[in-house]
Amino acid sequence: MIHPSRIQPLNSRSIQDGRYVLYWMQASQRVECNHALEHAVREAGLLLLPVVVVFGLTDRFPEANLRHYAFLLEGLEEVRSGLRKRGIRFVLRHRSPERAAVELAGEAALVVADRGYLRIQRQWRSHVAANAPCAVVQVESDVVVPAETASPKEEYTAGTFRPKLHRVLKGYLAPLEARPVRKDSLSLRLDVDAAEDFAALAEAMKIDRTVAPVEGLAGGTASANRLLEAFIAGKLRHYGDRRNDPGLDFASGLSPYLHFGQISPLAVALRVSAEKAVPAAARDAFLEELIVRRELGMNFAFYNERYDEYASLPDWARKTLAAHGKDRREFLYDEGQWERAETHDPYWNAAQREMVLTGRMHNYMRMYWGKKLLEWSRTPEEAFRTALRLNNRYELDGRDPNSFAGVAWCFGKHDRAWPERKVFGKIRYMNDAGLRRKFDMDTYLAKVAALG
Repeated sequence: MIHPSRIQPLNSRSIQDGRYVLYWMQASQRVECNHALEHAVREAGLLLLPVVVVFGLTDRFPEANLRHYAFLLEGLEEVRSGLRKRGIRFVLRHRSPERAAVELAGEAALVVADRGYLRIQRQWRSHVAANAPCAVVQVESDVVVPAETASPKEEYTAGTFRPKLHRVLKGYLAPLEARPVRKDSLSLRLDVDAAEDFAALAEAMKIDRTVAPVEGLAGGTASANRLLEAFIAGKLRHYGDRRNDPGLDFASGLSPYLHFGQISPLAVALRVSAEKAVPAAARDAFLEELIVRRELGMNFAFYNERYDEYASLPDWARKTLAAHGKDRREFLYDEGQWERAETHDPYWNAAQREMVLTGRMHNYMRMYWGKKLLEWSRTPEEAFRTALRLNNRYELDGRDPNSFAGVAWCFGKHDRAWPERKVFGKIRYMNDAGLRRKFDMDTYLAKVAALG
């Protein structure tokens, strides 16, 4: 049920005598189709021990604000309920995740962790592995194919990554069933502080509250599943030829839920693959985005330590941008103008407002948005910083390997050299005329204006 390559020891310690098996939940914030959870349940069953799940909630996750925390906490309410139904105690602790895990590891026979690809997530897991008195194992549950299995190195483009991924993909497209829990942990006494009132916790947290939660968009697996079913019923059939039109709404809307681990990419892939009445081309187009493109972002974050820096761009991109660094920019905007959507371009402004108001931006407009930041900033380095800051601040799926890769793509990452032009050099160019030629942009402007 769980491919062996998903399971990785993080230290050399042994399973010890303990009161429970601890699942330290962080990236995979769900009960359904969670390989780390099911591995913990399996190991606990073999040891005749209960399972305890701990989640550490820090006030200081880089660039996170109230919008992100509200969405996350809605999902965790659902996690607590789902675990309770399986007889598993959920412990939400208001402290740094690695400290929350280590403190509960003291009485654990084994610690099971899910996997994160960002720098801070890897640092947390290294800390727990070094300080837990028992064995710590990491179980991959947020990609279809583990990064090291998909490729042993950072990939140049999707074209180099795709064949490697597809060679092994079939072996990972296997459903995961929930295992029976042999020993209940709901009444287990634990000598640690834990939050019971999640709403009160949200009020007490010392976080950035300047970005409001998105009205009408609820976090959690149930909401993600409803979106998935609506997408399959009404949009999947036309995904291949309509997904790029900003005036239409043929995206799945699942990216925030994938970012927070509230829905499994494997479960989504299996559900979409099962829709045999939908044309294969439409299914394949969606699976290309869900698996190949998304996991190319994981490859980027895993193998490139500077994934959130301008220095992560390929040499050819940085050289061509440097060669055109002194080119005259027709327009220049400062940080405040970008944030307030005060440019001369109604399409760029609409994309920025869509992101600020909804926590999401249409994928095609996200590319255009990044390209114009490059064109109308004083330097490409400044444009890169602005793109990351705005993306991470407002997007619900910001601060994610896929987001870092998406921003970097606008500056040449995972792309090839194109005919040379002012400012862009050999970086791929996009303009407003191209938008109007391909799409009914008035419809998109009206859609965003209706948001408020």
